[in-house]
Amino acid sequence: MGDLSRIRVTGPLEPYVSGFIAELVEHGYTPVSAAHQLRLMAHVSRWLAGQGLGPDDLSWERVDEFFAARRAAGYRNYVTPSALVVLLEHLRALGVVPPAGEPVLSEVEKLLSRYRAWLCSERGLAAVTARNYADMVRSFLSTRVDATGELDLRELSAKHVLGFVLAECPHRRPGSAKLLVTALRSLLGYLHVEGLIARPLAPVVPSVAGWRLAGLPRALEAEQVRALLASCDLQRPCGVRDFAILKLLVRLGMRRGEVAVLALDDIDWRLGEIMVRGKGARCERLPLPIDVGDAIVNYLRDGRPVSAEGRSVFVRVKAPHRALTPAGISQVVIAAGDRAGLGRVSAHRLRHTAATELLRAGAPLVEIGQLLRHRSQQTTAIYAKVDRDRLRELARPWPSSGGAS
Repeated sequence: MGDLSRIRVTGPLEPYVSGFIAELVEHGYTPVSAAHQLRLMAHVSRWLAGQGLGPDDLSWERVDEFFAARRAAGYRNYVTPSALVVLLEHLRALGVVPPAGEPVLSEVEKLLSRYRAWLCSERGLAAVTARNYADMVRSFLSTRVDATGELDLRELSAKHVLGFVLAECPHRRPGSAKLLVTALRSLLGYLHVEGLIARPLAPVVPSVAGWRLAGLPRALEAEQVRALLASCDLQRPCGVRDFAILKLLVRLGMRRGEVAVLALDDIDWRLGEIMVRGKGARCERLPLPIDVGDAIVNYLRDGRPVSAEGRSVFVRVKAPHRALTPAGISQVVIAAGDRAGLGRVSAHRLRHTAATELLRAGAPLVEIGQLLRHRSQQTTAIYAKVDRDRLRELARPWPSSGGAS
C-alpha cells in the first residue's frame, strides 16, 4: 500500500481516506486501480474546497459541474460521472453524501417500467428479455405522446398499429422485424389487460414474412473448438475462468444468460449435477461431465478472487468483483475467438456446436432436445439438416432424363 500512502487528499474528503482505501482493498482493487480512485478522490476534494462546498453538496448536479471542470483542465481519463460511482457509494453508505435522487421518468418510461415488471412476474420472462421487449416498443409508445408530453392511448386504433409496423419493418432485418412485432403484440395484450385500451389490438399486428428454421446451425469444427479452448492462458486467473465458461457452453450447450446466473449453490458435487436456470424461470438438472467439473474446480480454486461479491460462480476479473453479465459471457467468447484466429464467435454458436457434436456421435434428436432444454421438438428438428450423410440415405434418386415409355 506504499503507492497509496503517497497520494495526499486535502479538503473536506480528507477524513474519509482511510475508510475508502480499506473498502477498495476489501473489494479486490489492485494497487494501480486503487491509486486511480484515490487520485480522483483527491481531485474532487480539492474542487469542493475551491468552491467552498462540503461533502453534503455532492449532488448529481455538482458532480456534472466537477467533471466539466476536470475536462476543461485537460484531463483525459475518468472524465464522466460513472468514474465517481465507487466513491459516491462509499460516502453515501456513511451518510456523508445525499442519497441519489430518483430520476424523473416520462409517462412512456413509467408505463414501460410497469410493463417490464408484468412480463417478469406474470409471463415468466427473464429480466433481460423483458428489457429487450420494452426497448423494442418504446418508439411505438413515443408516437402516442401528445404536445403536452402526456401519453394518450384512448384513441389508439388498428390503423395506428398497422401504420407503425409498415413504417418500421421495411428498415429492419427479418429477425429484428419479427422481434418487433412479437414485442408489439405482447405490449398491446398488456395494455388491454390493464384496461388502458378499450379493445384487444394484438391480433391486428401482421406477421413478418419468413421461414422458421430455414437456415443451418453454424457449428464449429472439432479443431476449431480445440483452438478456442487452447487460446485460454491457464496460468492466469482470467484464462482459467474463460476456459471454464467455454467448457460449459460447448459441452452442455448452455445459453450465455444461464452461465451468467450460475451460482455456487447450483452445483451438486456429490451427485455430479448442475442446476440450469433457463428461460421462463425453468430450472432443470443436468449431469456435470468430469472435464467440465474439473474446469470449474480449477477456476474456483485458482481463479475466482476471494473478494468476489455474492454467490455467482463467474465474476469480473477487475474490481469490484461482481457477477458477470450475459454480455460479459458473450465478450469472453468473442475474445477467445479472436485469440484463436476464428473471427467473431458468438456464445450461441457454441450451443449449436454442442448439439451438432452430439448428433455426429449418434445421439437421437430427442436427447439433443433434452440437453438444450427445448420446449418444442420442432426447435430441435433443425439439427436434422446438419448430418448430410444421413440425409443422403433418405433422399430418393433423381428421375432419369429419359422420357416415359
